[in-house]
Amino acid sequence: MSVWSGRFEGRTAIITGGASGLGKAVAARIVAEGGRVALWDMNAQTLAAAKAEVGATHTVALDVSDQAAVERAAAESLAALGQVDVLVCSAGITGATVPVHEFPLDSWRRVIDINVNGLFYCNRAIVPTMLAQGYGRIVNVSSVAGKEGNPNASAYSASKAAVIGFTKSLGKELAGKGVLANAITPATFESPILDQMPQSQVDYMRSKIPMGRLGEVSESAAMVCFMASEECSFTTAATFDTSGGRTTF
Repeated sequence: MSVWSGRFEGRTAIITGGASGLGKAVAARIVAEGGRVALWDMNAQTLAAAKAEVGATHTVALDVSDQAAVERAAAESLAALGQVDVLVCSAGITGATVPVHEFPLDSWRRVIDINVNGLFYCNRAIVPTMLAQGYGRIVNVSSVAGKEGNPNASAYSASKAAVIGFTKSLGKELAGKGVLANAITPATFESPILDQMPQSQVDYMRSKIPMGRLGEVSESAAMVCFMASEECSFTTAATFDTSGGRTTF
């Protein structure tokens, strides 16, 4: 992991899905670069381990699809950190891997509840704090599936497309107010979320990447950290691609 010394000195971040995968990798970089982080995640056990590993200041075990829980967590993390400069929404699930006509209704609702509604709740809860201080960086984690759609992954694809549209709208609302909101659209990378998919689906997604390999979590974490930093100063309502050439728009 390449570290930019002091890039996040004096800055703070809330990272959802922070106990594993991309969220934890981003948290580790921000702390290594001088920042302080609060990790939010559903899994209390892995959250405790991630706090120790990363050196997080604060953690909250919660389900982001619970709006009241998100509001409480936002207040707790703000109190613990003193300010919130960065929000990285990395929490997400894949849902079932089946054709639309076989898709379980409960799985569809759960994916939308976490990937779309939960992300909205987190943005909604943190934006007022950022507006009050006149500074903020929001990174919403989407996917190439939100641009192209993956077969047998309709709920996930739809939810990640919604993240892109939501972020474009939010970024334009906040433009000129010191708060930038952007989305990242990674191709499949090595992460615990792959455990939710059959190997055939992972192989399909790898076959669509011109570089011929899955991404590394560190590659997307590096992009997120740029997006979350003061260096990202003239781009908002945009999507940043880390897809090995799969999507170039």
